[in-house]
Amino acid sequence: MKAIIYCRVSTEKESQETSLARQEEELKALSERYQFQVVDTICEQASGYDFDRPGILEILEKIKEHQIQALLIQDETRLARGNAKIALLHVLFKLGVKIYTISHQGELQISEADSMVLKIISLVEEYQRKLHNSKIKRGMERAVRAGYRPEQNLSNRGENAGRDRKEVPLEEIIRLRNMGLTFSDIAATLRGFGYSVSKATVHRRFQEYCQEMQVNNKDNHVNYK
Repeated sequence: MKAIIYCRVSTEKESQETSLARQEEELKALSERYQFQVVDTICEQASGYDFDRPGILEILEKIKEHQIQALLIQDETRLARGNAKIALLHVLFKLGVKIYTISHQGELQISEADSMVLKIISLVEEYQRKLHNSKIKRGMERAVRAGYRPEQNLSNRGENAGRDRKEVPLEEIIRLRNMGLTFSDIAATLRGFGYSVSKATVHRRFQEYCQEMQVNNKDNHVNYK
């Protein structure tokens, strides 16, 4: 199992350097006990209340790059404190990373209170996904009722169709807007067909189109004179 060792102290006092060295030594012994393959050891001096720490960001990058499965820390306070701790635990658990600590001499056992908070966060995220999907469905249904036929209007609907598309279909934005759909509904409709587009992007593209049309109309008026 691939693992990363993480050591942290909160101050830059020279006395804390000894603490970092001790943490690293103990965590290396823990990794040997569980026969982990340590990919990297990251040590930093930073407040545990800060979420935006260079060491933590590096850990998250390496987890994805090297498919890390375990994080070794002295105890959960070394990972973070307060809300930052809950946020990091949630992120790490979603990534499938197990946390091992010296204090537990094995896998981290989170408190009942923290466990309850993490369950609530997961529940909220699930309902957010359901709400997001409902918005997409609503936007698509409104577009179809207004006469929109995606199978006729959207191109490249073969094996490569879907989320790999990066271009925003301006013609479809204009068509749906002329049907009376809101920018939010247009964005939801296009996301349902694989276009990664936000309400703000739809609005911006439509405004750019309107401005371009105004410029063209002025140029044509000048040429006519």
